[in-house]
Amino acid sequence: MAKETKKKSKSKDSKPKEAKPISIKEKDSSKAKKEINEKVKNKPQKRKTKLSEHTAFRNKDKKKKKNRKAVWVKKFTLEYEQELQKLQIELLKWQKHVIANEQRVLMLFEGRDAAGKGGTIKRIIEHMNPRGARVVALLKPSDRERTQWYFQRYVQHLPSGGEIVIFDRSWYNRAMVEPTMGFCTDEENKRFLKDVPLLESMLVKNGILLFKFFFSVSKQEQLRRFNARETDPLKQYKISPVDREAQERWDDYTVRKFQMLNETNRTISQWTIFRSDNKKKARLNCIKHILSKVEYKGKISPEELQTDPEITVSGIDEIRYLEDNIMTGVELPG
Repeated sequence: MAKETKKKSKSKDSKPKEAKPISIKEKDSSKAKKEINEKVKNKPQKRKTKLSEHTAFRNKDKKKKKNRKAVWVKKFTLEYEQELQKLQIELLKWQKHVIANEQRVLMLFEGRDAAGKGGTIKRIIEHMNPRGARVVALLKPSDRERTQWYFQRYVQHLPSGGEIVIFDRSWYNRAMVEPTMGFCTDEENKRFLKDVPLLESMLVKNGILLFKFFFSVSKQEQLRRFNARETDPLKQYKISPVDREAQERWDDYTVRKFQMLNETNRTISQWTIFRSDNKKKARLNCIKHILSKVEYKGKISPEELQTDPEITVSGIDEIRYLEDNIMTGVELPG
């Protein structure tokens, strides 16, 4: 008993151990996490190194050497590059036919920002003879051009015999971008929608082969591409002041798109829509569609030019889909 009391008294008299200093994490874990997150956010991101297009396909059968390094490539990438090369050869055959027969070809590429128009155009003209194929990408109209007939600045770029002309955005700026962003009046927009079918009818009847393409991207994919542009120095030129507004005014653009298709999708000048969340599939389907609509010597079989119905949609089918769903609250394609 005496021993127990002695032990107790000893424990009472013993000095308390000094408390260890509390770490930042223990003291304020949320603050520490916030600091770490900010450091990660501000840390410069490493850009992904990408192989140039066609590199994987050209080198897939090369033998192993000391000065060569193996790189893992997706199977889809190899299939895409192989298919693209085959279609680009067909485009060259077709261009020779266009030049030899002095045909006139006009392609209009439309769609929301970051929908993949420019990338598709690049693949179409990549190996074409530049003397017979050109891209028209006009800046905003000058003070002088604003006083002219609206179509005047576009008409001067129409194709001559043996030429393929591609408009990277066209007179259809007045159907979607301008009214949505307030760059034209309602009266100007309505007059345009009445006039443009007449103009296109005249062009087609005059012998011009006209293609009208609309690239449709989802809202989420558009945002992802906008963010990618901001971090990639090679895509900085694509950034524009109205990019973010395109997200904020998404529904307004959808209404304008529906109105444009309704008013301008005619039998003589039909729209073709390409779902472009997967840019590579959209490119292949666009080229296949073009080649399937033209005739030239040595053309491959129709089966090889069959488009994917999930990617390629006719103008009339898009109109019907929008008619059925535009007031339901369902997320519509861009």
